[in-house]
Amino acid sequence: MGNPLTMEQVVVVSFLTLFCLQFLVESVLNEMNMSYVRKSWAERKIPDVFLGKVNQEDYDRSEIYTLAKGRFQRWAEVYGALVALFVLFGGVLPYLDRLARSLASHFPVSTQATGILFCLSIGLSFSILSLPTDLYSTFVLEERFGFNQTTLKLYIADKLKALLLGVAIGIPFLFGLLWFMGETGPYWWLWAFLFIFAFQILMVVVYPMLIAPLFNKFEPLKEGEFRRRILALADQAGFRTSGIYTMDGSKRSTHSNAYFTGIGKSKRIVLFDTLLEQMTADQGVAVLAHEIGHYKMKHVRRMLVIRTICLLVALYLFSLLVDYQPLFRAFGLERPSSHGALVLFSLISGPATFYLTPLMNFLSRRHEYEADRFAVRTLKDGKPMEEALFKLTVKNLSNLTPHPWYSAYHYSHPTPAQRISAIRQDSQASLP
Repeated sequence: MGNPLTMEQVVVVSFLTLFCLQFLVESVLNEMNMSYVRKSWAERKIPDVFLGKVNQEDYDRSEIYTLAKGRFQRWAEVYGALVALFVLFGGVLPYLDRLARSLASHFPVSTQATGILFCLSIGLSFSILSLPTDLYSTFVLEERFGFNQTTLKLYIADKLKALLLGVAIGIPFLFGLLWFMGETGPYWWLWAFLFIFAFQILMVVVYPMLIAPLFNKFEPLKEGEFRRRILALADQAGFRTSGIYTMDGSKRSTHSNAYFTGIGKSKRIVLFDTLLEQMTADQGVAVLAHEIGHYKMKHVRRMLVIRTICLLVALYLFSLLVDYQPLFRAFGLERPSSHGALVLFSLISGPATFYLTPLMNFLSRRHEYEADRFAVRTLKDGKPMEEALFKLTVKNLSNLTPHPWYSAYHYSHPTPAQRISAIRQDSQASLP
């Protein structure tokens, strides 16, 4: 009999098993989806709800776009997997750990300084290594189909702003988190939970007022019928907002969207300028009714509770591993450390929890159905929401025929055909 595996080897084998399983599942689903789309396209199987609404040219473009994204996803997944394995097993972690310790020795709070330098250097490494796929997606794939509006100058400016913002936010956040981990005893994870939760709430408040304007221009929606109708809708639904704003999303992409952000007095409604250009007032009001529906149906609160519970559980599990020496040795780190544990936990948590993705997306899709239903019942008419979805589907070249397993795993929203069918049923049910 051979020698039994050491605990370091058990950690490596366990991680690689989960890592390969996630890669295999997502790769197979992508291939299944591409095959399904090709077959539907060859047989001209346009979903019934789109007959007469989507012409052959738009259908062809959406399928070509879907297949192009699928081919890109195929190679992006391979590249992403190689990058992750290189960082974890290529000596990157121990090298950056030694470098961070050496540089931090010049600071008075060397423990926290080491952790901050190590975590930021890992984040910077992944940002640099992700540039090839990001550049291809933006300037080749999206450009080919007429979506990209980002210039190279704007792209570089965005990256530099994101880098500086990441450092400005990351330093105090990491300092606080590492301090709690090192100074508050065995129940540090409870204090860390309270700190992270408070920090997240702060970011939700600060984001719309201070962070988002660094990347986009926000202007109050101009006076007119559309604004009056939105305010009347918000008042009818009991949705208090600090304002309605348009965002210059067209400077980066022709994709369109609408959302609300912030909490309390900072809560605001944001409309992409592309959405205003593409939709009538009735359709725009329907889209906003859907967004308000998420608030009125308490989806935001529900997801906040779920994420809070997940955060608490994750931190508790993290506390069990933070001093587990075989975990660190398995990935080349000489000894346990708070900053090493943070990075390792963030890198291995994806493969360890990927099976939760379809569960969270299932809940998200239920919320989308409920928000659509709210919009139909509030407006007492499902037609504007239908027409808005038709336009969004065509303009964004959405996949009309995704494989059911692929959409069940990846989609946070029901497919366009599923949403429109449900809206029609809700419209019929709401008739007197």
